[in-house]
Amino acid sequence: MSTPSDQVTPPSEPVSSSSNDRNLAMITHLSGFVLYIIVPLIVWLIHKDRSDKAYLAGEAKEALNFQITMLIAWVIAWILQIILIGFILMGVLWLVNLIFCIVAAVKVSSDGHYRYPWTLRLVT
Repeated sequence: MSTPSDQVTPPSEPVSSSSNDRNLAMITHLSGFVLYIIVPLIVWLIHKDRSDKAYLAGEAKEALNFQITMLIAWVIAWILQIILIGFILMGVLWLVNLIFCIVAAVKVSSDGHYRYPWTLRLVT
């Protein structure tokens, strides 16, 4: 016979991140290098209203904000091609995007959270 103290009660708060959520967050960060804002936007739009997917929505929003910042920087670099500095800036932006996407994916897969530096927080 079991007593109420022997029974396991489910936790009142959902777990912050499951293995699947972490993997999807990692893919979301990595996809920013190839598909820019498309994948982070889709993941964020699908999961933004679900309380059990708050972790995934937060990581997708962070990746989306970074990719929007990179898009703005690409437009500025494209305009600056007129004075030839844009060509150098485009190479630097490509390298920065690659490095930060990889660092974010590694950090998310190990610690669970990553916040990009120098990012405009336009999506709140």
